This record gives sequence, structure tokens and C-alpha cells, in this order.
Amino acid sequence: MSLLINMGKAITLIAWLMMAYNLVMPFAGNIGIILNILLGITCLMHCFQVAIFHMLFKNLLTLRKQDYLQVFIFGVFSLLSYRRQVLAQA
Repeated sequence: MSLLINMGKAITLIAWLMMAYNLVMPFAGNIGIILNILLGITCLMHCFQVAIFHMLFKNLLTLRKQDYLQVFIFGVFSLLSYRRQVLAQA
């Protein structure tokens, strides 16, 4: 399971890098527009996941800004990592 989580984080990071690169050097045609739309949707969904993370884990773990940033960047894969930490403590 750890390998799958790390692979998911790597793929998510590559997607973020592609979307950020598109902001600096836009791709030609519809791909650039689609990546901009996906960036907006991704930011919105990851903000939602940060809110879920805060509601679920604030009483179970000591949360730092780095934890919130990691959830924003890696989304559900980071949530799965923190879930494993909580289950290991129980």
C-alpha cells in the first residue's frame, strides 16, 4: 500500500508541475485551455480535501502548516498516509 501511495504522490506532483508550467509557458491550442481549467478544478478539490483533513484529524494528530500543504499538494494520497498514521496509533 505504501508503494501505491508514493506512486500516486509522484503522479500528482507531475500533474501539478505540468499545470504550473502551462501557466508560465502555455501549450498551444485546446490543451493549454484544458490544463488551465483542470488547474482550477484541482485547486478547488484540494482545498476541499484540506478542509476534510482539518475536520477529521485536528483532534487525532498535532497538525502543522506543512501537513496542510502536503494535503493540498498530494490530495487523497496524503489523506491515506495520515489515515495510516492514525490507525497505527490506535
